[in-house]
Amino acid sequence: MFTGIIESIGSIRALTPKGGDVRVHVATGKLDLSDVKLGDSIAVNGVCLTAVELPGDGFAADVSRETLDCTAMNDLKSGSPVNLEKALTPSTRLGGHLVSGHVDGVGEIVSRSDNARAVEFRIRAPKELAKYIAHKGSITVDGTSLTVNEVDGAEFMLTVIPHTLSETIMASYKPGRRVNLEVDLLARYLERLLLGDKAAEPSAGGITESFLAANGYLKS
Repeated sequence: MFTGIIESIGSIRALTPKGGDVRVHVATGKLDLSDVKLGDSIAVNGVCLTAVELPGDGFAADVSRETLDCTAMNDLKSGSPVNLEKALTPSTRLGGHLVSGHVDGVGEIVSRSDNARAVEFRIRAPKELAKYIAHKGSITVDGTSLTVNEVDGAEFMLTVIPHTLSETIMASYKPGRRVNLEVDLLARYLERLLLGDKAAEPSAGGITESFLAANGYLKS
């Protein structure tokens, strides 16, 4: 688990094909690795990876084919800057929100505009994730915990303060860039709870308007 508070901007040192997937080598910048052991988790742009090598000034991790297909990791190349966060501990201050490091989908930066000293980003999420994104709710973008300020269909708007811009890779975002998205865990659990006993049925899917109406959640 993570908090979505980025600890360091690192960079991709190398991406090495290995047996059908990839081993990624990451230079970790100011990230303190003194308490990191082999097998520990580190989030790279919001993707939870397991450290399999610790050369001292970074780490290496294996990235599965599934992860490459479901995230924006395929867009990275040698030299790409990345957001880094170590897994939280029982004594970690939870300054963001609970983040699993399991990316739900890939969004796209639609627009960027200045708002005083802050920057507003409009991001288009995959349609299947739109129901989990709420006004003033939490969302993780490339591992960064952020608050949604506006929602319009599958698009949502973020207002990013100068500190976040300087401590993450968001300052480099431009329209067209793909970003990793993880929705709030509470929204996921709420959807499952609303299914009630139907959650145990093999055909049980997500919440639909017809399901809500049939179970009294919507009034005609």
